[in-house]
Amino acid sequence: MKLIGLTGGISTGKSTVSSLLAKQSLPIIDADKIAREIVEPGRKANQLIRQHFGDEVFLPDGYLDRPKLGQIIFQDPEKRQILNRCTHPYVRWEMAKQAFLYWLKGADVVIFDVPLLIESKLDRFMSTTVVVYCSDILQLQRLRKRDNLTEEQAIQRMKSQMPMSEKVEKADIVLDNSSDMKQLEIQVRNMVKKIKPSVFTWLFEYVGPPMAIALLSLFVKQYAPILINTIVDSVASLK
Repeated sequence: MKLIGLTGGISTGKSTVSSLLAKQSLPIIDADKIAREIVEPGRKANQLIRQHFGDEVFLPDGYLDRPKLGQIIFQDPEKRQILNRCTHPYVRWEMAKQAFLYWLKGADVVIFDVPLLIESKLDRFMSTTVVVYCSDILQLQRLRKRDNLTEEQAIQRMKSQMPMSEKVEKADIVLDNSSDMKQLEIQVRNMVKKIKPSVFTWLFEYVGPPMAIALLSLFVKQYAPILINTIVDSVASLK
């Protein structure tokens, strides 16, 4: 099973690409969705955040006050690291579980939609890293419009992430989302052709490990007694 890491910068269009891939029936593991779920009331990450940030970042119903928490962490890199330590282990565990379930179902490709894929070093586990890119000026315009931010607020959020130029350098595939949707769809279709493994590769990666385990078990069952008896006889002959 090929693991494809999909990432980008804030407001560069990663979620749009993820939606286009989902329309082609490719399984998506959405780190943002998981991150929202693992901080719900009663979850361990929710409790850790309350311990470190206090009740003021929570709503009366126990859910996170995301705008308030976001204002804190985007202004303070140290507090952003604290939040990451509260959430990342639980996000990664859930992602691993979902990937394992997709493998059991026989998926040949799984897309990991992760905003901080490269920053968190998860790209080293991916077969292919895909970066969704647009220019800094266009990124700033889209972010301000999407989240109704001032220019200063938008720049602050962009600077909290790795520069897009560095992400592009680490990418195996770059999708340029500077044009219209039609052009992006063409790039996504071409990308899918590149990342889909051949039938032989899928059989080797999916069937190979279980088959190897089965053959090893059969070998041990049939020949272990013979090997043990041979060793015993050899030891006895030395006495």
